[in-house]
Amino acid sequence: MIEVRNLTKRYGNKLAVDNISFSVDKGEILGFLGPNGAGKSTTMNILTGYLSSTDGQALIDGIDILEDPVRAKKLIGYLPEQPPLYMDMTVMEYLKFVYRLKKCKLPIISHLNEICRLVKIEEVKNRLIRNLSKGYKQRVGVAQALVGNPPVLILDEPTVGLDPKQILEIRTLIKKLGKNHTVILSSHILPEVQAVCDKIVIINRGKIAADDSTESLSQHMDGNSRLIIRCEGKPDEVVKALNGLSGLESIRINKENVEPGVSEYYINTKEGTDLRRDVSKRLSSRGYTIVMMKSGELTLEEIFLKITTGDIYGKVDDDTVIQGKKKGGRK
Repeated sequence: MIEVRNLTKRYGNKLAVDNISFSVDKGEILGFLGPNGAGKSTTMNILTGYLSSTDGQALIDGIDILEDPVRAKKLIGYLPEQPPLYMDMTVMEYLKFVYRLKKCKLPIISHLNEICRLVKIEEVKNRLIRNLSKGYKQRVGVAQALVGNPPVLILDEPTVGLDPKQILEIRTLIKKLGKNHTVILSSHILPEVQAVCDKIVIINRGKIAADDSTESLSQHMDGNSRLIIRCEGKPDEVVKALNGLSGLESIRINKENVEPGVSEYYINTKEGTDLRRDVSKRLSSRGYTIVMMKSGELTLEEIFLKITTGDIYGKVDDDTVIQGKKKGGRK
């Protein structure tokens, strides 16, 4: 449904996007990620027809966005990071305006009512947009992208500024939309992307650094085995107790509160090493109680950090990673 071929964008001497290629299949939800300045926004603006490329192609259902922008844009619903809302209009007035702007041919009343039902804004459709909460405004932004029932949706930071309940509601909506639309989702909330997306593309310094499912990326990148445990006791003493275990590569302490008196540890081991029994014996013999133990793959956040910085853990305190490796594997 979406195909990017050897796309390049220059701003004078600056190469913002460097010969990238990727595709999104029909009915797929793609998470498009990248650090600030990586070329992510430039790529999305080219896909939506807001920018022209220096070289290469962006095809929407086989239509080149530069060669035939009118036909290509009819296939796209776009939600920018700041939804393009008119605050002095009611929700329904605004959606009718968007309907006319897009030259939509579907029955106007039934079509717009169906969109309102889908994004759950029926109860506010006659209210002024400026009086709506942030969450409802975001839903109205999604609604305008759906006018005309485009097969492709491009959503840029659709949950920015929302509270946890609103984020969960928008996340559920995006998963529902993915059943009938091809979706490109850009977000800095990586657990959200991991929960919603079928595939991940990471762009870094203008180049595609990763293009695969989260599960496959984790398997390909995680050369070590990993164990996640939660254990009672002082973190420094627990780490000291584990130091010296054969096959142990590194330990990271999760400094977020888990529960009173309990800390979480990420234990990396040499490839092919299973330390579960050794860890259990060592800690129990020292009087520490393990309340949870499981094998763990890399999270999307860790994959993102490893690809973009070379460091799974990002910037952490010196005492966070102990035993062997520190901050990217230097010994």
